[in-house]
Parts: sequence; C-alpha cells; structure tokens
Amino acid sequence: MGSSTLTEMRRICLALPESTETTTWGQPHFRVRGKIFAGCGDHGGTLTLGFKLEREHADAAIRDPRFARAPYVGQHGWISMDAKGVRDWGEVRALVLESYRLIAPKTLWAAVQGGKAAAKKKFPARRSAPSRTRKRSGATRR
Repeated sequence: MGSSTLTEMRRICLALPESTETTTWGQPHFRVRGKIFAGCGDHGGTLTLGFKLEREHADAAIRDPRFARAPYVGQHGWISMDAKGVRDWGEVRALVLESYRLIAPKTLWAAVQGGKAAAKKKFPARRSAPSRTRKRSGATRR
C-alpha cells in the first residue's frame, strides 16, 4: 500500500473527533465510535480510498472514471476512489468530511464545525411545580 497515501489519509481522518484507525478485512479503516467512515484498500492490485457520500453525490461521483461504487455497500452511497487519481488532497478531505458527517453523531459533527450545536445543548424547559390546590367549580362531581 502506498505509504504516502495512507499517511495522508491518517492525517485527514485522525484529525477528526474520536476517530480511530483499525485493520478491518486486512485493510486500514477509520472509525468514529465504532462505525467506519473511510478506508484504504488494495482491490485487485489497485489502491483505493473509500467514503460514504449522499446518494445523489455518489451517483454524480461515479461518472468520473476515478470513482466506482464500492463492492457490497455501493447501493448505500459508498464509493471507492482510485488513489492514483488523487489530484488534490483537499478534494479527498472534503469527501472524508462528508462521510464523517453522515456517520458520526451530530455532537461530534458540530465539534468539527466549531462547536455550534455542541454549545446549544437542549434542556427541557423549566416548568413550575404543579399546584396542589384545586379550584372547585360550583358543579358537583358524580
């Protein structure tokens, strides 16, 4: 596996909150809270990078010959990119971020965006204690 390719993927993926690297199916994958969001693999002698994208984005991406639907999970938006086709690591970073956004819990994605949602934790509205005194109307209960 291209060490510089894996080094760049590590740099991008492991900079994200709570991301880890695991070896899955004999290949390096990147996870957030146990769920895969990106990976590197050797498929038939071709080094590929894998990401999950919005389905519409995945459909558009595979029109580019550098991309293909990932085996087994392509119908769920996963694509593979031929690592030789990397023109700009900024493009790869954007794909990794989209994948992370789709897989990571919302609070972690908010941390990537600067903590906007993390700072806006929703707490239930404070309610006053119910009154123990009942107002009785002139009507009697049956």
